[in-house]
Amino acid sequence: MSQQAAFPIPVSVLTGFLGAGKTTLLNRLLKDPELADTAVIINEFGDVAIDHLLVEKASDGIIELSDGCLCCTVRGELVDTLADLVDRLQTGRIQRLARVVIETTGLADPVPVLQSIMGHPALIHAFRLDGVISLVDAVNGSMTLDAHVEAVKQVAVADRIVLTKSDLVDDADWLDALKARLTRINPGAEIREVEGAAVARLLQCGLYDPTTKTADVRRWLGEAADGDHHHHGGDDHHHHHDHAHRHDARVGSFSLVHAGALPFSTVEMFLDLLLSTQGDKLLRIKGIVELAEDPLRPLVIHGVQKMLHPPARLPAWPDEVRGTRLVLIGIDLPQDYVERLFAAFVNKPAIDTPDREAMENNPLAIAGR
Repeated sequence: MSQQAAFPIPVSVLTGFLGAGKTTLLNRLLKDPELADTAVIINEFGDVAIDHLLVEKASDGIIELSDGCLCCTVRGELVDTLADLVDRLQTGRIQRLARVVIETTGLADPVPVLQSIMGHPALIHAFRLDGVISLVDAVNGSMTLDAHVEAVKQVAVADRIVLTKSDLVDDADWLDALKARLTRINPGAEIREVEGAAVARLLQCGLYDPTTKTADVRRWLGEAADGDHHHHGGDDHHHHHDHAHRHDARVGSFSLVHAGALPFSTVEMFLDLLLSTQGDKLLRIKGIVELAEDPLRPLVIHGVQKMLHPPARLPAWPDEVRGTRLVLIGIDLPQDYVERLFAAFVNKPAIDTPDREAMENNPLAIAGR
């Protein structure tokens, strides 16, 4: 494979609050032979035990390891580190780069990291976001979610949630309650336990299934096997007296579904208006669209807040389900408004709700004319 043909390079974002076990997992990543030709971008070398793997220090901030990995620190902008990796690949200083793993700091909101990958003009053709893996400490995870809305957002944007330290939890009900809470926050994310898991497999949660070499849309969108595309995060009737769970209630996900093909202009105008009016509240949007202009090749949509990755096309539909399916994950995102906006663009009748006053001063009235 030529160096140019290796683009776009899949990027996995590893997030999780302080104490969730990211450093332990990173040490396993650096030793896994399945992750050769991987660059791991961390915050500080001192936190990761790589001395025994060290071959040479290629330059300030980048270390080459014996198994073919690179280990990089984010000393400046993340964009600079990623651009440097691309330059090394293009100039032959790196022979092959199969994947990049980026660790966020424990206190970090992961959304700006996703924006750097998906929206920077110098990087959008070199990298693609493969998935977000959020680590949750099974012992302290519930208290962390109670205390920090950042931890809730880390769970909400995840494609896969990985429970750590579950072997230290003796109470099965405690673990079940935590899993149930994580599912309420992010119904579309698969939950796995890190103990005994093949670390390379934990990273593989993007649209493309490496085992079948095809797109796994249903898994990527977090759709239930029974075809129930409509789901909600945050339980509005659960623990409203509790300050902690109000964090959960602010975060939610829901799906927009339309049977049949849509003109590209309709999709484009809907997304433009959605991102301009609700982008600050929209943590992630991903989906697949049947276009009227080319119904045989589905359009893949993937965005973070006000930023959309350049839409990609699949060569064919991977399953029998067609139409448009968009999954939106947001914080304080008004579901009623978004559903009405979508209905106006696809000429579907909106469902009446008692909250009419809230709808009077938004662009929906203009869009529906």
